[in-house]
Amino acid sequence: MSSPTLDCSDIDQYLGKPIQPARMVEPIANNDIRRWVQAMHYPNRLHYDAGYAAQSRWGGLVAPQSFAVTMDCGHGSAPACVGGIPNSHLLFGGDEWWFYGPRMQGGDRIWNERIPFDYTVKDTKFAGPTCFQRGDNFYYNQAGDLICKQRSTTIRYNQEAGKDNAPTDGFDDPVWTDEDLESLEARKMEWIQMLHDLGHDRRWWDDVTIGAALPERVIGPHSIVSFTTEWRAYTFTQWGGTHRRTDLDMEALGFVKEMAGHENDPVMEAINPEFTDGAYFGPSRGHLFPRWARFIGMPRGYGYGASMGAWITDYFAGWAGEWGMVRHSACNYRGPALTGDITVTTGTILDKFVDEEGRHMVQVDCRLMNQAGVTLATAKAEVELPKKPA
Repeated sequence: MSSPTLDCSDIDQYLGKPIQPARMVEPIANNDIRRWVQAMHYPNRLHYDAGYAAQSRWGGLVAPQSFAVTMDCGHGSAPACVGGIPNSHLLFGGDEWWFYGPRMQGGDRIWNERIPFDYTVKDTKFAGPTCFQRGDNFYYNQAGDLICKQRSTTIRYNQEAGKDNAPTDGFDDPVWTDEDLESLEARKMEWIQMLHDLGHDRRWWDDVTIGAALPERVIGPHSIVSFTTEWRAYTFTQWGGTHRRTDLDMEALGFVKEMAGHENDPVMEAINPEFTDGAYFGPSRGHLFPRWARFIGMPRGYGYGASMGAWITDYFAGWAGEWGMVRHSACNYRGPALTGDITVTTGTILDKFVDEEGRHMVQVDCRLMNQAGVTLATAKAEVELPKKPA
Protein backbone atom coordinates (compact mmCIF):
# COMPACT_ATOMS: atom_id res chain seq x y z
CA MET A 1 0.00 0.00 0.00
CA SER A 2 1.37 3.40 -0.94
CA SER A 3 1.85 6.01 1.77
CA PRO A 4 -0.83 8.73 2.01
CA THR A 5 0.04 12.18 0.76
CA LEU A 6 -0.95 15.55 2.17
CA ASP A 7 -1.02 18.57 -0.12
CA CYS A 8 -0.99 21.70 2.07
CA SER A 9 0.09 24.21 -0.56
CA ASP A 10 -3.28 25.97 -0.65
CA ILE A 11 -2.69 27.25 2.90
CA ASP A 12 0.12 29.58 1.82
CA GLN A 13 -2.16 32.19 0.25
CA TYR A 14 -3.96 32.81 3.57
CA LEU A 15 -1.05 33.27 5.98
CA GLY A 16 -0.85 36.66 7.69
CA LYS A 17 -4.15 37.89 6.24
CA PRO A 18 -7.25 38.44 8.43
CA ILE A 19 -10.15 36.15 7.58
CA GLN A 20 -13.84 36.91 7.82
CA PRO A 21 -15.14 37.42 11.38
CA ALA A 22 -18.19 35.64 12.81
CA ARG A 23 -19.57 37.87 15.55
CA MET A 24 -22.32 37.07 18.01
CA VAL A 25 -25.70 38.66 17.22
CA GLU A 26 -26.41 39.84 20.79
CA PRO A 27 -24.25 40.92 23.74
CA ILE A 28 -23.17 38.32 26.28
CA ALA A 29 -25.97 37.41 28.69
CA ASN A 30 -25.44 36.28 32.27
CA ASN A 31 -27.14 33.00 31.40
CA ASP A 32 -24.57 32.42 28.64
CA ILE A 33 -21.91 32.61 31.35
CA ARG A 34 -23.88 30.36 33.68
CA ARG A 35 -24.44 27.79 30.92
CA TRP A 36 -20.72 27.78 30.18
CA VAL A 37 -19.47 27.08 33.71
CA GLN A 38 -22.20 24.49 34.17
CA ALA A 39 -21.02 22.64 31.06
CA MET A 40 -17.35 22.97 32.02
CA HIS A 41 -18.00 21.52 35.51
CA TYR A 42 -16.65 24.71 37.14
CA PRO A 43 -18.75 25.59 40.22
CA ASN A 44 -17.06 28.92 40.95
CA ARG A 45 -19.80 31.12 42.41
CA LEU A 46 -18.33 34.25 40.83
CA HIS A 47 -19.70 33.02 37.52
CA TYR A 48 -23.21 31.84 38.37
CA ASP A 49 -24.37 33.07 41.82
CA ALA A 50 -25.59 36.69 41.48
CA GLY A 51 -25.74 37.36 45.23
CA TYR A 52 -22.26 36.02 45.85
CA ALA A 53 -20.79 37.81 42.83
CA ALA A 54 -22.31 41.11 44.00
CA GLN A 55 -19.93 40.97 46.98
CA SER A 56 -16.89 40.41 44.74
CA ARG A 57 -14.35 42.91 43.47
CA TRP A 58 -16.44 43.23 40.28
CA GLY A 59 -19.79 43.84 41.98
CA GLY A 60 -21.61 41.30 39.80
CA LEU A 61 -21.30 38.19 37.68
CA VAL A 62 -18.13 38.00 35.63
CA ALA A 63 -17.22 35.46 32.97
CA PRO A 64 -14.35 33.05 33.67
CA GLN A 65 -11.22 33.64 31.64
CA SER A 66 -11.99 30.45 29.69
CA PHE A 67 -15.19 32.00 28.31
CA ALA A 68 -13.40 33.85 25.50
CA VAL A 69 -13.23 30.66 23.42
CA THR A 70 -17.02 30.70 23.04
CA MET A 71 -16.83 34.04 21.19
CA ASP A 72 -15.75 32.42 17.92
CA CYS A 73 -17.69 30.21 15.51
CA GLY A 74 -14.96 27.55 15.63
CA HIS A 75 -13.82 27.80 19.28
CA GLY A 76 -10.60 29.36 18.07
CA SER A 77 -9.85 26.93 15.27
CA ALA A 78 -11.02 29.13 12.37
CA PRO A 79 -7.68 30.86 11.58
CA ALA A 80 -5.93 27.49 11.99
CA CYS A 81 -8.25 25.84 9.48
CA VAL A 82 -7.89 27.69 6.19
CA GLY A 83 -6.72 26.33 2.87
CA GLY A 84 -7.86 23.11 1.27
CA ILE A 85 -6.20 19.80 2.18
CA PRO A 86 -7.89 17.09 0.09
CA ASN A 87 -9.43 14.07 1.89
CA SER A 88 -8.52 15.38 5.32
CA HIS A 89 -9.92 15.58 8.81
CA LEU A 90 -9.07 17.93 11.69
CA LEU A 91 -8.46 17.67 15.42
CA PHE A 92 -7.62 20.41 17.92
CA GLY A 93 -3.95 20.14 18.89
CA GLY A 94 -3.36 22.88 21.46
CA ASP A 95 -3.76 26.48 22.49
CA GLU A 96 -1.56 29.27 23.76
CA TRP A 97 -3.28 32.15 25.58
CA TRP A 98 -2.25 35.63 26.65
CA PHE A 99 -4.62 37.57 28.95
CA TYR A 100 -4.29 41.35 29.16
CA GLY A 101 -6.54 42.34 32.05
CA PRO A 102 -10.10 43.24 30.96
CA ARG A 103 -12.79 40.78 32.06
CA MET A 104 -15.99 39.87 30.22
CA GLN A 105 -19.39 40.52 31.80
CA GLY A 106 -23.00 40.36 30.77
CA GLY A 107 -23.81 43.15 28.31
CA ASP A 108 -20.39 43.10 26.64
CA ARG A 109 -20.09 42.70 22.90
CA ILE A 110 -17.04 40.62 22.03
CA TRP A 111 -15.51 40.39 18.58
CA ASN A 112 -12.59 38.39 17.29
CA GLU A 113 -9.96 39.32 14.72
CA ARG A 114 -8.62 36.10 13.19
CA ILE A 115 -5.30 35.82 11.35
CA PRO A 116 -3.75 32.55 10.05
CA PHE A 117 -0.19 32.28 11.37
CA ASP A 118 1.83 29.32 10.02
CA TYR A 119 1.95 25.55 9.49
CA THR A 120 4.39 22.67 9.38
CA VAL A 121 4.08 19.08 8.15
CA LYS A 122 5.46 16.20 10.22
CA ASP A 123 5.28 12.43 9.94
CA THR A 124 3.19 10.80 12.68
CA LYS A 125 2.45 7.20 13.66
CA PHE A 126 -1.26 7.95 13.70
CA ALA A 127 -1.70 9.23 10.16
CA GLY A 128 1.63 9.56 8.36
CA PRO A 129 2.17 13.10 6.97
CA THR A 130 0.26 15.44 9.28
CA CYS A 131 -0.20 19.21 9.10
CA PHE A 132 0.16 21.19 12.32
CA GLN A 133 -1.44 24.52 11.50
CA ARG A 134 -1.61 27.62 13.74
CA GLY A 135 -3.78 30.71 13.75
CA ASP A 136 -4.23 33.74 16.00
CA ASN A 137 -7.45 35.06 17.57
CA PHE A 138 -7.60 38.54 19.10
CA TYR A 139 -10.65 39.04 21.32
CA TYR A 140 -11.82 42.65 21.87
CA ASN A 141 -14.74 44.16 23.76
CA GLN A 142 -17.04 46.98 22.61
CA ALA A 143 -14.59 49.61 23.91
CA GLY A 144 -11.81 48.20 21.74
CA ASP A 145 -9.91 46.76 24.71
CA LEU A 146 -7.87 43.67 23.88
CA ILE A 147 -9.05 41.01 26.32
CA CYS A 148 -6.86 38.13 25.23
CA LYS A 149 -5.02 36.47 22.38
CA GLN A 150 -5.38 32.81 21.50
CA ARG A 151 -2.95 30.96 19.24
CA SER A 152 -4.57 27.68 18.29
CA THR A 153 -3.06 24.60 16.70
CA THR A 154 -5.05 22.22 14.55
CA ILE A 155 -3.95 18.77 13.44
CA ARG A 156 -5.00 18.01 9.86
CA TYR A 157 -4.41 14.54 8.46
CA ASN A 158 -5.47 12.13 5.75
CA GLN A 159 -8.81 10.71 6.92
CA GLU A 160 -8.23 7.26 5.43
CA ALA A 161 -4.82 6.98 7.12
CA GLY A 162 -6.36 7.92 10.48
CA LYS A 163 -9.16 5.41 9.95
CA ASP A 164 -6.71 2.65 8.99
CA ASN A 165 -4.77 3.23 12.21
CA ALA A 166 -7.85 3.41 14.45
CA PRO A 167 -7.80 1.17 17.54
CA THR A 168 -9.29 -2.27 17.03
CA ASP A 169 -10.58 -2.40 20.60
CA GLY A 170 -11.66 0.05 23.28
CA PHE A 171 -15.09 0.55 21.72
CA ASP A 172 -16.91 -0.02 25.02
CA ASP A 173 -17.04 2.45 27.91
CA PRO A 174 -15.31 1.42 31.15
CA VAL A 175 -17.67 0.18 33.88
CA TRP A 176 -17.80 2.13 37.15
CA THR A 177 -19.43 0.58 40.23
CA ASP A 178 -21.57 2.61 42.62
CA GLU A 179 -18.67 2.53 45.06
CA ASP A 180 -16.32 3.84 42.37
CA LEU A 181 -18.67 6.71 41.57
CA GLU A 182 -19.08 7.60 45.23
CA SER A 183 -15.30 7.75 45.60
CA LEU A 184 -15.03 9.98 42.52
CA GLU A 185 -17.60 12.39 43.92
CA ALA A 186 -15.57 12.68 47.12
CA ARG A 187 -12.44 13.45 45.12
CA LYS A 188 -14.31 16.07 43.07
CA MET A 189 -15.55 17.74 46.22
CA GLU A 190 -12.03 18.32 47.54
CA TRP A 191 -11.27 20.69 44.66
CA ILE A 192 -14.68 22.35 44.87
CA GLN A 193 -14.16 22.88 48.58
CA MET A 194 -10.89 24.66 47.80
CA LEU A 195 -12.87 27.16 45.69
CA HIS A 196 -15.35 27.75 48.50
CA ASP A 197 -12.70 27.98 51.23
CA LEU A 198 -10.80 30.70 49.36
CA GLY A 199 -13.98 32.61 48.61
CA HIS A 200 -13.42 36.36 48.22
CA ASP A 201 -10.07 36.19 50.02
CA ARG A 202 -6.70 36.65 48.35
CA ARG A 203 -4.18 33.93 47.59
CA TRP A 204 -0.99 35.80 48.43
CA TRP A 205 2.09 35.47 46.24
CA ASP A 206 4.21 35.59 49.42
CA ASP A 207 2.66 32.35 50.73
CA VAL A 208 3.31 30.27 47.60
CA THR A 209 5.98 27.59 47.94
CA ILE A 210 8.00 26.42 44.95
CA GLY A 211 7.60 22.68 44.46
CA ALA A 212 4.23 22.50 46.18
CA ALA A 213 1.48 20.48 44.53
CA LEU A 214 -1.72 22.06 43.28
CA PRO A 215 -4.92 20.33 44.38
CA GLU A 216 -6.22 17.46 42.27
CA ARG A 217 -9.28 18.06 40.12
CA VAL A 218 -11.48 15.24 38.80
CA ILE A 219 -14.03 15.51 35.97
CA GLY A 220 -16.23 12.68 34.72
CA PRO A 221 -16.96 9.95 33.91
CA HIS A 222 -17.53 11.61 30.55
CA SER A 223 -20.51 10.61 28.44
CA ILE A 224 -22.32 11.53 25.27
CA VAL A 225 -24.59 13.56 27.56
CA SER A 226 -21.73 15.54 29.10
CA PHE A 227 -20.08 16.17 25.73
CA THR A 228 -23.39 17.33 24.29
CA THR A 229 -23.88 19.67 27.24
CA GLU A 230 -20.43 21.13 26.57
CA TRP A 231 -21.15 21.61 22.88
CA ARG A 232 -24.42 23.40 23.54
CA ALA A 233 -22.66 25.81 25.91
CA TYR A 234 -20.55 27.18 23.05
CA THR A 235 -22.52 30.28 22.12
CA PHE A 236 -21.98 29.84 18.38
CA THR A 237 -23.87 26.52 18.42
CA GLN A 238 -27.12 28.32 19.27
CA TRP A 239 -29.35 28.68 16.24
CA GLY A 240 -29.33 32.21 14.89
CA GLY A 241 -26.88 33.41 17.54
CA THR A 242 -23.97 34.25 15.23
CA HIS A 243 -23.39 36.36 12.16
CA ARG A 244 -22.10 33.41 10.13
CA ARG A 245 -19.15 33.52 7.78
CA THR A 246 -19.93 33.38 4.09
CA ASP A 247 -16.49 32.10 3.06
CA LEU A 248 -16.65 28.71 4.82
CA ASP A 249 -17.02 25.57 2.70
CA MET A 250 -16.25 22.27 4.44
CA GLU A 251 -15.73 20.35 1.20
CA ALA A 252 -13.43 23.08 -0.13
CA LEU A 253 -11.32 22.69 3.03
CA GLY A 254 -10.85 19.06 2.05
CA PHE A 255 -13.13 17.24 4.51
CA VAL A 256 -14.28 13.95 3.01
CA LYS A 257 -17.83 14.12 1.66
CA GLU A 258 -19.32 11.92 4.39
CA MET A 259 -18.12 14.35 7.09
CA ALA A 260 -18.28 17.72 5.35
CA GLY A 261 -21.87 18.79 5.98
CA HIS A 262 -23.02 22.40 6.42
CA GLU A 263 -21.58 23.48 9.78
CA ASN A 264 -21.93 27.25 10.27
CA ASP A 265 -23.54 27.65 6.84
CA PRO A 266 -25.73 30.82 6.95
CA VAL A 267 -27.90 29.75 4.01
CA MET A 268 -28.70 26.29 5.38
CA GLU A 269 -29.23 27.69 8.89
CA ALA A 270 -32.18 29.68 7.57
CA ILE A 271 -33.64 26.48 6.05
CA ASN A 272 -32.88 23.77 8.61
CA PRO A 273 -30.43 24.69 11.38
CA GLU A 274 -30.09 21.06 12.51
CA PHE A 275 -27.80 20.62 9.51
CA THR A 276 -25.54 23.49 10.59
CA ASP A 277 -24.83 23.41 14.33
CA GLY A 278 -22.36 20.51 14.42
CA ALA A 279 -24.30 18.21 16.73
CA TYR A 280 -26.03 16.02 14.15
CA PHE A 281 -24.17 16.49 10.87
CA GLY A 282 -20.74 17.60 9.70
CA PRO A 283 -17.20 17.11 11.02
CA SER A 284 -18.10 17.75 14.67
CA ARG A 285 -20.56 14.85 14.92
CA GLY A 286 -17.70 12.43 15.51
CA HIS A 287 -17.65 13.68 19.08
CA LEU A 288 -21.21 12.53 19.75
CA PHE A 289 -21.71 9.50 17.48
CA PRO A 290 -19.40 6.49 17.98
CA ARG A 291 -19.91 5.38 14.37
CA TRP A 292 -18.50 8.68 13.08
CA ALA A 293 -15.81 8.75 15.76
CA ARG A 294 -14.46 5.47 14.37
CA PHE A 295 -14.76 6.84 10.85
CA ILE A 296 -12.02 9.38 11.61
CA GLY A 297 -9.87 7.15 13.86
CA MET A 298 -11.37 7.40 17.37
CA PRO A 299 -12.64 4.29 19.20
CA ARG A 300 -15.77 5.95 20.64
CA GLY A 301 -17.28 9.36 21.41
CA TYR A 302 -14.62 11.88 22.34
CA GLY A 303 -14.40 15.31 23.96
CA TYR A 304 -13.63 18.73 22.53
CA GLY A 305 -10.10 20.09 22.56
CA ALA A 306 -11.38 23.57 23.36
CA SER A 307 -13.18 22.19 26.42
CA MET A 308 -9.95 20.59 27.58
CA GLY A 309 -8.28 23.99 27.21
CA ALA A 310 -11.07 25.54 29.27
CA TRP A 311 -10.59 22.92 32.00
CA ILE A 312 -6.91 23.90 32.14
CA THR A 313 -7.60 27.65 32.33
CA ASP A 314 -10.29 27.10 34.97
CA TYR A 315 -7.93 24.86 36.95
CA PHE A 316 -5.30 27.60 37.20
CA ALA A 317 -7.80 30.45 37.62
CA GLY A 318 -9.77 28.63 40.32
CA TRP A 319 -6.59 28.10 42.33
CA ALA A 320 -5.51 31.74 41.83
CA GLY A 321 -8.83 33.00 43.16
CA GLU A 322 -10.77 36.20 42.67
CA TRP A 323 -7.72 38.46 43.03
CA GLY A 324 -5.41 36.43 40.79
CA MET A 325 -5.27 36.13 37.00
CA VAL A 326 -3.87 33.68 34.49
CA ARG A 327 -1.64 35.84 32.30
CA HIS A 328 -0.24 33.26 29.91
CA SER A 329 -0.66 29.54 29.31
CA ALA A 330 0.54 27.07 26.69
CA CYS A 331 -1.41 23.83 26.34
CA ASN A 332 -0.63 20.72 24.30
CA TYR A 333 -3.41 18.23 23.63
CA ARG A 334 -2.08 14.70 23.26
CA GLY A 335 -5.31 12.72 23.17
CA PRO A 336 -9.01 13.30 23.75
CA ALA A 337 -11.18 12.46 26.71
CA LEU A 338 -13.32 9.45 25.73
CA THR A 339 -16.78 8.48 26.89
CA GLY A 340 -16.65 6.46 30.09
CA ASP A 341 -13.27 7.85 31.12
CA ILE A 342 -12.46 10.41 33.78
CA THR A 343 -10.03 13.31 33.53
CA VAL A 344 -7.72 13.91 36.49
CA THR A 345 -5.78 17.18 36.62
CA THR A 346 -2.75 17.64 38.83
CA GLY A 347 -0.20 20.43 38.94
CA THR A 348 2.94 21.81 40.54
CA ILE A 349 4.29 25.24 41.43
CA LEU A 350 7.47 25.55 39.39
CA ASP A 351 8.72 29.04 40.20
CA LYS A 352 7.80 32.48 41.51
CA PHE A 353 9.24 35.78 40.31
CA VAL A 354 8.62 39.45 39.61
CA ASP A 355 8.35 40.10 35.89
CA GLU A 356 9.60 43.08 33.89
CA GLU A 357 6.29 44.86 34.46
CA GLY A 358 6.61 44.53 38.22
CA ARG A 359 3.88 41.88 38.51
CA HIS A 360 4.22 39.10 41.07
CA MET A 361 4.03 35.88 39.07
CA VAL A 362 3.87 32.19 39.80
CA GLN A 363 4.81 29.62 37.16
CA VAL A 364 2.73 26.47 37.34
CA ASP A 365 2.20 23.36 35.27
CA CYS A 366 -0.49 20.74 35.01
CA ARG A 367 -1.16 17.36 33.47
CA LEU A 368 -4.51 15.89 32.47
CA MET A 369 -4.71 12.08 32.64
CA ASN A 370 -7.40 9.45 32.45
CA GLN A 371 -7.99 6.73 35.05
CA ALA A 372 -5.35 4.52 33.41
CA GLY A 373 -2.67 7.21 33.71
CA VAL A 374 -2.68 8.05 29.99
CA THR A 375 -1.72 11.70 29.44
CA LEU A 376 -4.41 13.71 27.64
CA ALA A 377 -2.85 17.16 27.84
CA THR A 378 -0.04 19.14 29.44
CA ALA A 379 0.26 22.85 30.11
CA LYS A 380 2.45 25.50 31.68
CA ALA A 381 1.20 28.89 32.79
CA GLU A 382 2.19 32.12 34.47
CA VAL A 383 -0.33 33.32 37.04
CA GLU A 384 -0.34 36.78 38.65
CA LEU A 385 -1.09 36.87 42.37
CA PRO A 386 -1.36 39.79 44.78
CA LYS A 387 1.54 40.58 47.12
CA LYS A 388 0.98 41.27 50.78
CA PRO A 389 1.22 44.96 51.63
CA ALA A 390 4.45 46.01 53.33
